[in-house]
Amino acid sequence: MVIKTQICNFSGFKVYPGHGSTFVRGDGKTFVFANSKCKSSFHMRRKPANLNWTYLYRRLNKKGQLEEEKKRVKRRSVKTVQKPVEGASIEVLRAKRQTQRPEVRTAARSAALKEIKARQQQARARGKNT
Repeated sequence: MVIKTQICNFSGFKVYPGHGSTFVRGDGKTFVFANSKCKSSFHMRRKPANLNWTYLYRRLNKKGQLEEEKKRVKRRSVKTVQKPVEGASIEVLRAKRQTQRPEVRTAARSAALKEIKARQQQARARGKNT
């Protein structure tokens, strides 16, 4: 069930059905007020931005926004750290990387892939034979 709420023209508070009062000006413009405090302040031509309890004042002066700031997650820069592989130090790995050309590395990679595929085919053949 959806309840249609209106917003107070002075304070910015929600006005639920059956609550508040409506003022119709001579030119036909309607104003909804949450309570008599809002209504009388409006008729006295007070500015809602100067009254601490209004929604407008709180928004302009950044009150009650601590929850939103906590929700925002600070983006931390990810630091990449080079770690040694078991049995080889970082210096050895760097030296290998700098001396090897990309063509040699791709050839070695493709040869390793072929070897792995051959092993898999042999394993499949053994599985079918038994």
